[in-house]
Amino acid sequence: MFFHKKDPIHVVNVKEPNPRFAQLLLEQFGGATGELSAALQYWVQSFHVENAGIKDMLQDIAIEEFSHLEMVGKLIEVHTKNTDQTEAYKSTLFAVRGMGPHFLDSQGNAWTASYLNEGGDVVRDLRANIAAEAGARQTYEELIKLATDEGTKETLVHLLTREISHTQMFMKALDSLGKLTDPFFGNIQPDETVALYYNLSTNGNGKDERGPWNSEPTFKYIANPLESHS
Repeated sequence: MFFHKKDPIHVVNVKEPNPRFAQLLLEQFGGATGELSAALQYWVQSFHVENAGIKDMLQDIAIEEFSHLEMVGKLIEVHTKNTDQTEAYKSTLFAVRGMGPHFLDSQGNAWTASYLNEGGDVVRDLRANIAAEAGARQTYEELIKLATDEGTKETLVHLLTREISHTQMFMKALDSLGKLTDPFFGNIQPDETVALYYNLSTNGNGKDERGPWNSEPTFKYIANPLESHS
């Protein structure tokens, strides 16, 4: 059962409407990194999870993402309301679609379920969610840089902050499973090449970059894969 309270989770206050900025905000309404994508992704993932605590977390965060969708929608509504006769409005997607939010991204592409990343394995899904939150945070960061209205900026900072909070929650859930840094999950054992690092690119000076990603004890560095393969 859902219960909707009409007071937003964070007050949306816009003093200087800007329909061009509203078009950019569509990215977080109907775009790949938007709140609808996150809400549906986490909600559907929750049905796959047997761990009661992680299921509850996914559903709590999913519902919060729906509240964020409402906030972004409200921002878009206010930024396009009573501005339909302006040249700025006429130069946006809203001139054809009408005021308020639409299931489009900032370039006019329709929202699609292909944005969702869920696969029925809790470890895979939690890692996908960390990536999704990172994408959303990056988008919010760019929107904040472009925002000129202080009330809008304040709301966007709140939304960005919650992306960080959700990332931490997903990381803690992974850690509780012992899988925060462990790449091994599932039922199929990897073959003997799992510990090999192939040097397949070079900068031309004969000195290849080395680091913990291609060094002992985790990896055996194959300096010349062609020679090793022959």
